[in-house]
Amino acid sequence: MTSTPDARTGAATLGKAADENFPVAPFFLPRAWRDDLMAVYGFARLVDDIGDGDLAPGGADARHLGLEPERGDDRLALLDALETDLHRVFATTGGPRHPLLRGLRPTVRRRSLTPEPFLGLIEANRQDQKIRRYGTYAELVSYCELSANPVGRLVLALTGTSSPDRIRRSDAVCTALQIVEHLQDVAEDLERDRIYLPAEDMERFRVTESDLAAPSAGASVRALIAYEAQRASELLDEGPPLVGSVDGRLKLLLAGFVGGGRAALAAISAAGFDVLPGPPGPTKPRLLREVGIVLNRARGER
Repeated sequence: MTSTPDARTGAATLGKAADENFPVAPFFLPRAWRDDLMAVYGFARLVDDIGDGDLAPGGADARHLGLEPERGDDRLALLDALETDLHRVFATTGGPRHPLLRGLRPTVRRRSLTPEPFLGLIEANRQDQKIRRYGTYAELVSYCELSANPVGRLVLALTGTSSPDRIRRSDAVCTALQIVEHLQDVAEDLERDRIYLPAEDMERFRVTESDLAAPSAGASVRALIAYEAQRASELLDEGPPLVGSVDGRLKLLLAGFVGGGRAALAAISAAGFDVLPGPPGPTKPRLLREVGIVLNRARGER
């Protein structure tokens, strides 16, 4: 059976789930949860691919969003068009044009989701087109509030487990995961003329942009990465109480997110905090070990 262009467009994006630091929709979840999580992931991945210029060649995504294929490299125009299509997801008449947003619409209706988290993800990628350096850690955290925290809030909403305390802890975990990803991708981000290491911290550790462009990290860069990794680790400490506050399969899912972050930090540490040759990735045994540690700590938090 030949796949349709719409199916191929969605599959190319959804296929990236296997490359994430944490399981997106693991097999042990109920089918309905998996479907909803993948629908949300598809949207989030599409937004990031637009913001990073990583869309599949050919202009299919631009056409789906109502743009001419030659505007497929105009990231701000694509994000604007995506926001317009997102509003169609929530409209009572008509429907979205992009296949991934058409797939998102049943989830939005079934789970009574609101537009705000999705709009936050779009705004984060708009910010990426305009702001390429962050002066302070507080500024970086504010960016993470748009780029990462909405994902955790959506997971809680999808599973019907939102509460003020869980949202607070989820925000901390998601910010940590975003920081970890930034640490893994220092070299890749620099190639895109982006630096997510706060300028105030670079100055403190006497790290220059040219230091980040080196083939491997010197002592100052390693010390800076270790410092930011510790910050992320402290934020991840909100994970076990969050995991301990829920039951059943959701407990395993959240433990996978937190354990994935811890395993990625362990990989960064094992590389001597030298992230410049390429992203240090966690091994599967280390991921499983960290998930087990999170679950054990969560039992003591109940």
